[in-house]
Amino acid sequence: MTTTLRPTQPLQQHSDGTRSRTYEVRVNSRPVGTLELATRSAAQPEVGVIRGLWIDERDRRRGRGTVAALAAEEVLRSWRCTGVAVSVPADAAPALRMAEALGYRVTGRVQVKELPAEPPVLPAGSSGRPMTRAEYDAWQERAVVEYSHHLIAPGVTAEQALAASRAEHAELLPAGRDTPGAAFLLLQAADEAILGTLWVGERDLPGVGPVPYVWDVDVDADHRRQGHGRTLMLLAEHAALAAGARLLGLHVHEDNIPARRLYESLGYRDITVNARKELI
Repeated sequence: MTTTLRPTQPLQQHSDGTRSRTYEVRVNSRPVGTLELATRSAAQPEVGVIRGLWIDERDRRRGRGTVAALAAEEVLRSWRCTGVAVSVPADAAPALRMAEALGYRVTGRVQVKELPAEPPVLPAGSSGRPMTRAEYDAWQERAVVEYSHHLIAPGVTAEQALAASRAEHAELLPAGRDTPGAAFLLLQAADEAILGTLWVGERDLPGVGPVPYVWDVDVDADHRRQGHGRTLMLLAEHAALAAGARLLGLHVHEDNIPARRLYESLGYRDITVNARKELI
């Protein structure tokens, strides 16, 4: 029997420059599942995304999902994509094993923490305050450049990564510092020295819904390895609790071992595993 993809809609060309299309997974002429293909962003049209791959219960454990994923990769190659990304629920062990077997490399994890009833106490001599407009402008430019470094990959130049970073920040912060639901904070010492910066916004997480989300956390280079990263994360809990939330989310890059250890020690748990594969 042959497993194939059959489009269920015309190719969608979106106003932001991305494209997408939904498909049925079929065995001969019988529908057995669904998936969606898309390009990640207008600034990164070379990165495809496989979303919502689903195989009906009675057709699982027969290789249908594996063949469907390989067929999806062929479609993305026809779209001139050089890489493909997937996001898998952290508790979906079979899907994670399939991604590994197909050559996907874990790039990061989305995590959440159940917040305490009361804000945690910050270390003595540390306090948080909102950024001024001038401080925000300086922070934003640094944040755009630093995030672009994480977007560089085979087939993605530094210039493309920087453009993608600017586009993502513009989409997430349409009103800049005044974007509703966003908080931009500085951690400072008793002598008012700036120890680090923090951006907490909102993100809709699969299976969780909209929650406060740590988009960016950074300890000043002159004050690293002194525990200020932990203090910034406690400050993020203050911001989330002030907004009336009970959960706080974040993303951590797979190769950032110190950050992963910190978040684990603070009680964060994985909900999604992100992985990527280069298309040859």
